[in-house]
Amino acid sequence: MATIESYETAGGKRYQVRYRTPQATQTKKRGFQTLRDAKEFAATVEVKKMSGEYVAPAAGRVTVGERGLQWLGRQTHLKPSYSRTVGVAWRVHVSPRWGRSRLADVEHSGVQQWVSDMTQRGSGATTVIRAFGVLAAILDEAVKDRLLASNPARGVKLPRKKPKPRAYLSDAQVWQLAAEAGDKGVIVLLLAYTGLRWGELAGLHVADVDMLRRRLSVHRNAVNVGGQVVVGTPKTHAERSVVFPRFLVEPLAGACEGKGRDNVVFPNRFGITRRRRECPRGSQVL
Repeated sequence: MATIESYETAGGKRYQVRYRTPQATQTKKRGFQTLRDAKEFAATVEVKKMSGEYVAPAAGRVTVGERGLQWLGRQTHLKPSYSRTVGVAWRVHVSPRWGRSRLADVEHSGVQQWVSDMTQRGSGATTVIRAFGVLAAILDEAVKDRLLASNPARGVKLPRKKPKPRAYLSDAQVWQLAAEAGDKGVIVLLLAYTGLRWGELAGLHVADVDMLRRRLSVHRNAVNVGGQVVVGTPKTHAERSVVFPRFLVEPLAGACEGKGRDNVVFPNRFGITRRRRECPRGSQVL
């Protein structure tokens, strides 16, 4: 249980509360002007300890910048492309505003104002929501680590994403585009009639093509991350088998001709792992 002691100061009598933390270490809180205030604090501490909501007063002195860098270092489960996006959101939006702020100084109204300011400055809804998500995730982790009692970012109103208009090609337009693409027409047809993502097509190997069953095994995804093409697993890590139409057998066989099973079906002239910034101007990925 907590104990209360009085002591004298130049301004008169004051009270301090000595108590043990959930970790069994002794600490104290000084400066109470009345015995009643000291008793109320002591009672509140005991209730929070029993309910598991106790947060050490010193814990909130850690800055968002310190916790943010630690949090970023633990996001190894993210896809390379999304990891880079999260890193940009931290460096451009979160760190400049909150990096030097102590966890205990982050207030709900301040986070709401920050979100509103980004929106008014012209940042798109996706950018704002992503930056907010980074800050909120950092604070969520701080709550779990008992550095904060609650997350002040939760409940903030965010801008709504506006759906982008989509254009769809007709069958005739797809074939016209394939004809205009020349020897790359098979790529147009494969994307249009199998639903492969661009990165999945870029990561397709000869061994992934089953001509007899007319199936493609999709278990790689090649994405450009800061100028470097990184080969990983498909989006959501879901491998799958995709059927391709009979009219693609011949052109797809032509694309595989002369290549080993471990070769990429549609390599660029530099190979899919070459840095884009090293390619001559005007060159293409595929």
